[in-house]
Amino acid sequence: MTNIRIMDVKASEILKELGIAEVNPSWSTGEKWGGGLPLEAKPVISPVDGKPLAKIVFAKRDDYQKVIEAARQAFVSWRSYPAPKRGEIIRQIGDELRKEKERLGALVSLEMGKSLQEGWGEVQEMIDICDFAVGLSRQLYGLTMHSERPEHRMYEQWHPLGVVGIISAFNFPVAVWSWNAMIAWVCGDVCIWKPSEKTPLTAVACQKLVVRVFKRNGVPEGVSGLLIGGREVGAMLAEDPRVALLSATGSTRMGKSVATAVGARLGKVLLELGGNNAIIITENADLDMALTGSVFGAVGTAGQRCTTTRRLIIHRDVYDSFKKRLASAYAQLKIGNPLDQNNHVGPLIDQDAVQTYLNAIQKAQEEGGKILVEGGVLSGPGYESGCYVKPCVIEVERHFSVVREETFAPILYLLRYQTLDEAIAIQNDVPQGLSSAIMTTDLREAERYLSAAGSDCGIANVNIGTSGAEIGGAFGGEKETGGGRESGSDAWKAYMRRQTNTINYGTALPLAQGIRFDL
Repeated sequence: MTNIRIMDVKASEILKELGIAEVNPSWSTGEKWGGGLPLEAKPVISPVDGKPLAKIVFAKRDDYQKVIEAARQAFVSWRSYPAPKRGEIIRQIGDELRKEKERLGALVSLEMGKSLQEGWGEVQEMIDICDFAVGLSRQLYGLTMHSERPEHRMYEQWHPLGVVGIISAFNFPVAVWSWNAMIAWVCGDVCIWKPSEKTPLTAVACQKLVVRVFKRNGVPEGVSGLLIGGREVGAMLAEDPRVALLSATGSTRMGKSVATAVGARLGKVLLELGGNNAIIITENADLDMALTGSVFGAVGTAGQRCTTTRRLIIHRDVYDSFKKRLASAYAQLKIGNPLDQNNHVGPLIDQDAVQTYLNAIQKAQEEGGKILVEGGVLSGPGYESGCYVKPCVIEVERHFSVVREETFAPILYLLRYQTLDEAIAIQNDVPQGLSSAIMTTDLREAERYLSAAGSDCGIANVNIGTSGAEIGGAFGGEKETGGGRESGSDAWKAYMRRQTNTINYGTALPLAQGIRFDL
């Protein structure tokens, strides 16, 4: 249900190399590309150079109805595939991704603006979750319980939910979709994906690769659906009782809207929302390790990760020395075209993100923040898009309101602490609860940080940064981060429904709790 015209030579080359030459179909009106463009076509702008990559027509309500009905029909047969068979098909998807890792990663970088290394890393995450899903296909386990009644057996089993909607964000245009889709498919669900309207080309590429594998295996159409559009499409998914589970990744504001709509129909929701992540650097930290973790965590993906390090909480005894080392490291950062592997930092996604970055810096200064590493927007050759900004470091106080907010940009706040309890309290004193870390060589500090009295985040690390999660562990956070869990561990249970079964293999019908009902 996608009508696209590719306008960028590099993007066209990559898509053709991926074997996707049919990305320029007729418009829904039946009009071929030629003289004029449909008025409703939306431009897809690359933050790398500010030029249009493509124009695309968003899905309409009729498109939505076709996709969801196809999904419902496909579910009837897909749910009956043995789980290991579904896993075998997912294995083949992983193989396709391995073949296309370099090209697909380049497309991620071109469209989203993250570094080429990070683009390749995102495709690797998709490959990894395919591998995980293959193993999971033989481990969708239930429990057996002893019954209080004689000659009775109790057990539980898990069944697929049905249609799973997936709303993904621009910053990880394909990886987070795959965390949901590969697990949902192995569980026997069918998926409808609404990617960010800012990064639709990578979604089209992934959809084409998946459909190619599905067709080869005789999988019915509708198991994988794609709807490109804005908030209207997301609202349709949220309000539709035919969508059994809606997994949404994005801002806290968006998550609250989705949760309200899905909750009104008593549907299931899985939310991965904002993060305001901190690293505590104790006086016992390995400062070389702390520096590497802090800088990458703060500037990777130009600060546009939900797990980006936004706060450093530093012990007063090492504060001054560490901030000097930090300023020196920032001075060495190279900012520019993300397809050039010599650059550390690429662009923000668009002009709105740039303005949000500038507003946050201004607000921090108005509240009394002291600039340690100056920010600003870069201009001139190589920066024509206007989306390249300088990573900024600001010394702040705990009570500043800006510190409690998530700004999706490379702004790092420094805070000073005296005791570990104080540091933990500062870290937890924000509405979000996604990722966190402590840098220490002291076992007691590490264990206290990981205890119930420590970090209140869904992810808590020791001697690694806040970003860079592995797919083997469940990913997600608490508080305004939404409480959802995706990817590894037993996150698969969110995509299935639990059923408790009791079997009476005797000749009598005793009742539970010793109740007597004699006829």
